[in-house]
Amino acid sequence: MRPPSRQILSVEDAFGRNSWHCELVEGRDVLRAVFSGHHTRIEMVVQAYTPMNALAVMGEMPLPLGEEHQPYLLELLARANKSLNLGGFEFDLDRQRLVFRITNIFEKELYDADIVSSMVHCAVAEMDRLAPYAMTVLRTPEDLLDDLDLKRLLQREDLIPPVPGDEEEDYL
Repeated sequence: MRPPSRQILSVEDAFGRNSWHCELVEGRDVLRAVFSGHHTRIEMVVQAYTPMNALAVMGEMPLPLGEEHQPYLLELLARANKSLNLGGFEFDLDRQRLVFRITNIFEKELYDADIVSSMVHCAVAEMDRLAPYAMTVLRTPEDLLDDLDLKRLLQREDLIPPVPGDEEEDYL
């Protein structure tokens, strides 16, 4: 069994600096963690690709989806991806999981903790933002799916989680 790389150990250190619990996957350059968002629980998989100094952060959640709902969810993800600058949504058809993936290539073997933290924050925020829209598609009765306006659904701000700190500003 090979030891963890310097790259994944620097990611583990970044998690520790943020007081985030994570577990190294034995024999692989992978960390696993779980985050609680406003709308959902996000399972995080973080993988270092040592030969090219890349890091992939993937937030996932189970989303059991019937065949009749799949085209609507895939369109929802395509529409959501159009507005993203970093990362992207995927649906793993085999495992029935909604996934957000963000990747970065680093200059050095030791990954910058601020960039790692930003990647994790981005993955959690995007998964938490899209979860209620995906659940709306999932809960729409089959006979009403054709009436679902996905473009308008993505514009609903009442489903977006509050930005930390905004609640206090509203009070002032």
